[in-house]
Amino acid sequence: MEILPGKLLATLNNPNDLKKIDKADLHKVCDELRQYIIDVVSVYGGHFAASLGVVELTVALHYIYNTPYDQLVWDVGHQAYGHKILTGRRDSFITNRKYKGLSGFPKRSESEYDTFGVGHSSTSISAALGMAIAAKYKNENRKSVAIIGDGSMTAGMAFEAMNHAGVADTDLLVILNDNGIGIDPNVGALKEYLTDITTSPTYNKVRDDVWKLLGKLPVGKTFTRDMASKLEASVKGMVSKSSNLFEALNFRYFGPIDGHNITKLVDTLQDLKNIPGPKLLHIITTKGKGYALAEKDQTKWHAPGLFDKVSGEIYKKKFDVPQPPKYQDVFGHTILELAEKNEKIFGITPAMPSGSSLNIMMKAMPHRAIDVGIAEQHAVTVSAGLTTQGMKVFCNIYSSFMQRAYDQVVHDVAIQKLPVVFCLDRAGLVGDDGPTHHGCYDIAYFRCIPNMIIASPMNEGELRNLMYTAQLDAIKYPFVIRYPRGEGVMPEWKTKFEEIQIGTGRKLKDGNDIAILSLGHPGNFVQAAIRELKTEHINPAHYDMRFVKPIDEALLHEVFCKYEKIITVEDGTVVGGFGTAVLEFMAANNYKATVKILGIPDRIVEHGTPKELYEECGYNTPAIINAVRNLHKEEVKVSIVN
Repeated sequence: MEILPGKLLATLNNPNDLKKIDKADLHKVCDELRQYIIDVVSVYGGHFAASLGVVELTVALHYIYNTPYDQLVWDVGHQAYGHKILTGRRDSFITNRKYKGLSGFPKRSESEYDTFGVGHSSTSISAALGMAIAAKYKNENRKSVAIIGDGSMTAGMAFEAMNHAGVADTDLLVILNDNGIGIDPNVGALKEYLTDITTSPTYNKVRDDVWKLLGKLPVGKTFTRDMASKLEASVKGMVSKSSNLFEALNFRYFGPIDGHNITKLVDTLQDLKNIPGPKLLHIITTKGKGYALAEKDQTKWHAPGLFDKVSGEIYKKKFDVPQPPKYQDVFGHTILELAEKNEKIFGITPAMPSGSSLNIMMKAMPHRAIDVGIAEQHAVTVSAGLTTQGMKVFCNIYSSFMQRAYDQVVHDVAIQKLPVVFCLDRAGLVGDDGPTHHGCYDIAYFRCIPNMIIASPMNEGELRNLMYTAQLDAIKYPFVIRYPRGEGVMPEWKTKFEEIQIGTGRKLKDGNDIAILSLGHPGNFVQAAIRELKTEHINPAHYDMRFVKPIDEALLHEVFCKYEKIITVEDGTVVGGFGTAVLEFMAANNYKATVKILGIPDRIVEHGTPKELYEECGYNTPAIINAVRNLHKEEVKVSIVN
């Protein structure tokens, strides 16, 4: 389907073309840009509401600043679609998040306008500050701008960066895009603080009037800039109790202003461009601006999938038979089911209640299921604190986001042997979000930490049983349960709870010559491969190891005593992962065997559908079949020679 840009947008191949547009016509550019995003995303998919909310800001930034010489850093990157379209990628935008196409996030290797690769939140101020420090050192008149959402501001890293920027004496502008929502509604004291500012018309009016007055006064011996600054501070103190947070960090605070008024934005950015030092511009926007349904239900329209832009119908696959649920929903319903029976259970998530499905428990038990905001480090340590008081805490964090809290897992949980349950959603390859979101490394980075239990369920019933086991009083160590994004394999998934003995796997099928050891969901790929191999009279054994730490040594002794050809399959990195654990066991016990490790290769895997990426990485069903065939041929060849 061909999607054509509007008349003005069609002429804009780069920001220099944008600068040729009369300021009075910029609102037309905004209208066409917003419509083009709606047209493309409705047909081809992607993140939606965030980019609609910053259309005017995107146009104003590229209109005023000399990009890419001036550096724009977009926090997270969900909101950067308009930026991509205006910077030479309009015609290729239909490939956004598609295999071998444009990344869904800013990416340095994709465009010189993408100054910093992003995907995780709260990194923009630190990156832009680094750029500003370099510009100062090289004596370059280069501007650095960080665009960060109020949700991303809840992370400690953002405040660490601002604390440094306040004393770094650099030309840095931070634009705070305040829309009250990240993916889910924002939480915490910062939200209340920003609300106080934006709802204080007295402060804003008096502040504007004072600055207009100061602009008419002569600055000299009798009236200094220092006196003007003190006067402004006094006005703030009179009309607002909470107006000094950013200025306490030595930032000049401007705003809040309407983030959808393109003329006001252009004028304000032009003024700020000439003011030295660290500055913060607070703009108020509406996520999903310009598409009524997205404005009304911003969480639903964060990344809705394909939809009819006229009716707003989000297309869902229709099936004649019951389908397996998403693993995240199995988690959400199961934790509530367990919490109803165990009053010690708490749920914690860092700003992902809908993504993790903890929102199911939050609705039923709001006092025991907590969204702490984008603050993974805090999520881990507050879970540890709860656990010291006898609570059973399920801390649900996406695998790739858990990387941000690694020290807290080691220092605050593992060393103290606190039995926090870490539920790692989105483990393995996540698809079109790409390398910033793939959960490739958790097996490797957790396996090396003492006092850890690490398990991965092959299906929904196993997930339920692992969760049930993890909340038992007998568990005295941190317990990691990792599972993938998307659907499982059991339409009838609500099984009866059964305790699983820690460190035990299960033999699913006996066989001849070759044994396949799997961890987690890829065990289903193995079962499909075995069914096909049966027609070729090849009969491998299959072991679902279930735990990578402690690994089932009794089962491994059985495998190495019986089989000389072994294949391991995992949805994690092959470096230091499950397959490596099997090799370590083999070496420690002086076994000899041919071991083939299938999993995520030792390189950055880009975006695409899970099916495309499984094939590329070589651990889908056809890849397993080929690995078995190749080992089988070697076995046959050896037997003929003998």
